[in-house]
Order: sequence, then C-alpha cells, then structure tokens
Amino acid sequence: MNAHPNLLPSDEVLDGGPVLSEVWYTTEQLAVLLAVDPSTLRRWRTGRPLQGPPFVRLSGAVTRYNAADVRRWMLRHRIDPDEGAL
Repeated sequence: MNAHPNLLPSDEVLDGGPVLSEVWYTTEQLAVLLAVDPSTLRRWRTGRPLQGPPFVRLSGAVTRYNAADVRRWMLRHRIDPDEGAL
C-alpha cells in the first residue's frame, strides 16, 4: 500500500528503500556537520573534477545530501595512521 496516495509504488522506493523518509541535509546543514563553510561544499560540487559527497540537485538553488551517502563518503576518505605502521 502506498504511503502517499499520489505516489506510484515505483516513486516511493529507490535502491530498495523509501527515499523521502531518509535523512537529507541542505548545504548549510551539512557544512555545520562537517565544520566547513557552505562555500566549500558549493566549490566541491561545481569544480572539475567534482569532489565531496554525492548530492542531488533538485533545482539551481536546491541541493540535498543524503546522510547515508555522506557517511560512506567520509568512510572512504578515512585515513588510519595505524594501518600504515610497520
């Protein structure tokens, strides 16, 4: 059964889970969490090559970052000094 009467079943689910019930951050919210200026995130997503966590551009002025994507991105960039120790 659809959670929202105007959505088709295929609209509710992406990659096996409900998309709109996930946590999504604005640029400003994510900047606070990462302790960077929002302009840093804007530069990462507009520069070449693209940098930073994956994002969804809903319009020219609206960009969102999925919390799970941000977590995976941070873990991929994690550096453990103990792993390089002999």
